[in-house]
Amino acid sequence: MRRDVSQDDGIIVVQNVTKRFGDQLVLDNVSLAVEKGKTTVIIGRSGCGKTVLMKHMIVLERPTEGQVFFKGERIDHLPSRDLAEIRRHYGFCFQMGALFDSLTVFENIIFPIQQKQRITDWTAMSKLVKSKLAMVGMDGFQFQFPANLSGGQQKRVALARAIALNPEVILYDEPTTGLDPVRSDIINELILKLKNELAVTSVVVTHDMKSAYKIADRIIMFHEGRILADGDAEHIRSHPNPIVQEFINGQVSEAELAAIRLGGTCFEAQFDPQDFQPTGSGH
Repeated sequence: MRRDVSQDDGIIVVQNVTKRFGDQLVLDNVSLAVEKGKTTVIIGRSGCGKTVLMKHMIVLERPTEGQVFFKGERIDHLPSRDLAEIRRHYGFCFQMGALFDSLTVFENIIFPIQQKQRITDWTAMSKLVKSKLAMVGMDGFQFQFPANLSGGQQKRVALARAIALNPEVILYDEPTTGLDPVRSDIINELILKLKNELAVTSVVVTHDMKSAYKIADRIIMFHEGRILADGDAEHIRSHPNPIVQEFINGQVSEAELAAIRLGGTCFEAQFDPQDFQPTGSGH
């Protein structure tokens, strides 16, 4: 699936982007525009190029071919010092939270601020951290260490850190991975809250279809480095392509089932349980 986009069609525009790692083609001439103020969810099988595409949006990866634009300005070719300024407009929420274990919650949240400026007004900084934590329901945890928090709490702190610099765009990489359904829904509600209250643009990579349907204004399905389907939740639910239906319904294809059920050769065990018994005197 392919449509032409111009650099002014969205706050982030990926134009004819191809990415290769050696001989491996990961992104295959991808073009898309991310609409300002909306939530775009990218779905697809593991290894199909979703996270690599997201990394291009913030130029953590540079395209082999093609261009990336932010607010109409081409950014994929910029040197690191200029990219640092562009990235001030982004917040990034990593898959496992990626909090610094040796830092308190307070120190984790001010970390991106310290990378940009020298902090002199610590009273104002305390108020800022309090407000960011309050937005995700974690005020009062400022001086806890990540090891003392649950997985869901860690992800909420990671969200607070992602909004520390008041970004225009938040990129989420598998935000509900490893969480039970209730904790996952809390993250979904927070994504919606940040979109509505902060008017941020959100791009979410996920395998979680329940989450995708709840938070997305638009869902894009990737397959083998290309866009296979693109539309709202209802469009994706009723999409006629069997690959789309297999993914959204969590079904194994007939070809894969046949491979799984194919009989194979059984080999005798190489080791016997007694091989692992302690030997010698004194045991």
